[in-house]
Amino acid sequence: MRYLPHSPQDIQHMLKTIGVEDVEELFRSIPRDQRTEKPDESPGLPECQLRRYIEGLSSKNKVFCVMLASAGAPFHAVPKAVETIIGRSEFQTAYTPYQPEVSQGTLQAVFEFQTIVTELMGLDVSNASLYDGASAVGEALLLALRVHKGKRRSVWVSEGLHPHAQTVIRTMLHAFGEVEIRWLPLDGKTGATLLPGPVTSDVAAVAVGYPNFLGVVEDVAAVAGAARQGGALSIVSVSDPSHLAVLASPGQLGVDIAVGEGMGISGTGGMGGPGLGLMAVRDEYVKQMPGRIVGQTVDSRGNPGYVLTLATREQHIRREKATSNICSNQALVALAFTVHMSLLGPAGLKDMAVLSRNRAMELRRGLLGIPGVRELVSGPVMNEFALVFPKNAEGLRSHMADNGIFFGVPLGRFYPGKPEYKDAILLSATETACRDDIAHAILLAKEFYREGK
Repeated sequence: MRYLPHSPQDIQHMLKTIGVEDVEELFRSIPRDQRTEKPDESPGLPECQLRRYIEGLSSKNKVFCVMLASAGAPFHAVPKAVETIIGRSEFQTAYTPYQPEVSQGTLQAVFEFQTIVTELMGLDVSNASLYDGASAVGEALLLALRVHKGKRRSVWVSEGLHPHAQTVIRTMLHAFGEVEIRWLPLDGKTGATLLPGPVTSDVAAVAVGYPNFLGVVEDVAAVAGAARQGGALSIVSVSDPSHLAVLASPGQLGVDIAVGEGMGISGTGGMGGPGLGLMAVRDEYVKQMPGRIVGQTVDSRGNPGYVLTLATREQHIRREKATSNICSNQALVALAFTVHMSLLGPAGLKDMAVLSRNRAMELRRGLLGIPGVRELVSGPVMNEFALVFPKNAEGLRSHMADNGIFFGVPLGRFYPGKPEYKDAILLSATETACRDDIAHAILLAKEFYREGK
């Protein structure tokens, strides 16, 4: 298509519409000394010098030998085989598989990913992945609103979801228009979500974490039952898929939509991501799922083949009928997830979950033996838990960091208005921490408070 530039009249009309005098005014927030008036024509650096410069920058990073934190980004041991397989050129450079005759490998990999997610969640169908776990919760709520065709314009969302996910939910539902979000508080003693009463006829969905942000394993069956009785859909968000090797699956507990974050299994949590959004639903809601779904079929010779079965994006169908404007899923990250899960198998995934919980319980018991350390909440947990320290929790974390240990996440950062969280730390342990690591962390904490710091 020929490029048609804006005429001066078009530009003036647009500027007037947004209330701006000229194009220059659009850039006033950028200091003049920070603007590039013309392209940089410098010759650059030779590769050896550039490498030295980049390595100098990377040396400023703090490298921890032991990770005792999760907070939505669990740290699991990912074998080198995963990186080797996804680094193959046919995977790393693959584009959207619109032409199935030349994309069977990519399509089959996505199909296997969907199968794994469906089995994990205990539901009927999964999509080809979403952007990340936070936006997956927002997409699940929008799905529920679409199912009710605008007749229900309220959602109940637990304050036990990750605070960042809560921010994403507010943004996504605000764009949807005139949707009321009722935030469900947590019980101050157990840390579980409190329902205000029976689910009312205006509620489209009830969403909780499984486990929630404080690590508490919610009574999902009770939440799903309450939602069903009120005619609403139930949604759970899973922060660590390995938990589902031990806990009952969302489908078994009666949940309608299960979402989650898969970066802990894919091994892409460094430097903030990329994330991997997981979603699975009951069969009756498949046409309202966002993103793409790959299906299995047979070709003209009767051989198995794979195709894009459903893609209800606004690029493909009428915008008013579309489910989402998602343009790309996290295909390479989903492939890493698929490869790692295939290498683990059901038994390996269960071993990962059990070992992670055992390490976490060792850490928890040892820290609770320090005078003044107590649980923030008493609800059942998997491998993540919150403890309140006698004083100077940030000082304790700095002491741990000096000894190569990333010691949890301070909850006060997420809840600055809650004084009870001031010296609370959200801690976690996975199979990456050995028993000596746990013992060393406990010893350092005891020494810190013994010296009265």
